[in-house]
Amino acid sequence: MGSVANRTERREKSDRQLILLLLTGSTFLIWFGPTPRLAVADPDLIREILLSRAEHFDRYESHPMVRQLEGEGLVSLRGEKWAHHRRVLAPTFHMENLKMLLPFIGKTVVDMAEKWVTMADPASGEVEIDVSEWFQIVTEDAITRTAFGRSYEDGKAVFKLQTQLMAFASEAFRKVFIPGYRFLPTKKNTSSWKLDKEIRKNLVTLIGRRQEATDDERLQGCAKDLLGLMINASSNGGRRGQPVSPITVNDIVEECKTFFFAGKQTTSNLLTWTTVVLAMHPEWQERARQEVLEVCGAHDIPCREQLAKLKTVSMILNETLRLYPPAVATVRRAKSDVVLGGYHIPRDTELLIPIMAVHHDARLWGPDATQFNPARFADGVARAAKHPTAFIPFGLGARMCIGQNLALLEAKLTVAIILQRFEFRLSPKYVHAPTVLMLLHPQYGAPVIFRSRSSSQTPDRHV
Repeated sequence: MGSVANRTERREKSDRQLILLLLTGSTFLIWFGPTPRLAVADPDLIREILLSRAEHFDRYESHPMVRQLEGEGLVSLRGEKWAHHRRVLAPTFHMENLKMLLPFIGKTVVDMAEKWVTMADPASGEVEIDVSEWFQIVTEDAITRTAFGRSYEDGKAVFKLQTQLMAFASEAFRKVFIPGYRFLPTKKNTSSWKLDKEIRKNLVTLIGRRQEATDDERLQGCAKDLLGLMINASSNGGRRGQPVSPITVNDIVEECKTFFFAGKQTTSNLLTWTTVVLAMHPEWQERARQEVLEVCGAHDIPCREQLAKLKTVSMILNETLRLYPPAVATVRRAKSDVVLGGYHIPRDTELLIPIMAVHHDARLWGPDATQFNPARFADGVARAAKHPTAFIPFGLGARMCIGQNLALLEAKLTVAIILQRFEFRLSPKYVHAPTVLMLLHPQYGAPVIFRSRSSSQTPDRHV
């Protein structure tokens, strides 16, 4: 009973936030178990918390079970250590660096599409695919290349183990939390500990190989990868004149865990929801397809310059992020007593920013706030709503998601390649049930029926 109750509570959390927002206004008090939280959905106050007065607020410490899933990397770090890691990792996600990864990511997507074609029924030319599972293959490949670069094959082995470890942690997260249970030598806990030990052993070996590389072998002409940048930082230390703890092997392990979890799940969810809404709205699917064919052609893997011209696809991705944001909420903690919008906030008070509710607020988005309407982004993100801070799928300010560029580039490339090659609609088996388990995902999967455009353009053999 407890397990079912916990899952139901998480699933209904975002709905309750939206209902409270509509009934009580944009600021209200809620209880998260025994902990009071001030929910703040006023865009002006959100901007203060995340941007203009961010120095008064800090990211709250996640539950141990959550940290086991997301790692003790950039998402969880605070203070100078967070700032140092952010500076070190930032070059990985610069657009010029990511552009070098596009051909590799594109090939992975094309390989996936070709597999779908071979799986199609010979008579109908159609195949049913649960995209929520397949897109994880694409995103896993992209983050492996981004994290490990020229150590791609070794990285795949590490992340394969990480997938197994995440499965154990995710299963534990779904169950009733019993204090101290994660320390008991149960069969699953023991397996989890062994996996973690093997991951660390493999990474230590890989780090040693990279450190021994000669100068001629070091990333010349290659994209900068997360592992290489952290190894260099561990060797060189922080900026001159800035006392900062060196990056350790354990730091590198935790950053890899964080990047794997955040990069894989958030982007695969974005791709899943985008495919679902395009299957629901064939008029937008066709409009986006025509744009892709005009700009990119029917078969070639789109390049960075072509992707930048796909305005309709960008509008669709933004509208999907509005309706189905990667994180339904974010939490900050007051570092000291502070006055916010006339409210006196005591030190250590937790402030909940209900992203999902803000994204669905009709006062900000108009009467069609719950409807799929990419046209609202026709004049750009800043003018899509009545307030520029009404759209925060990747957060705001210094702690904005560092992987935003990678996620959007990967999503746009994948959607473009699929539109080039397929027409698709929802399977009759699909049940629309967005549910929250840390992230927003389709509870019963996302079965979609694909038909190759090459087969749909040939004469129908049936009378």
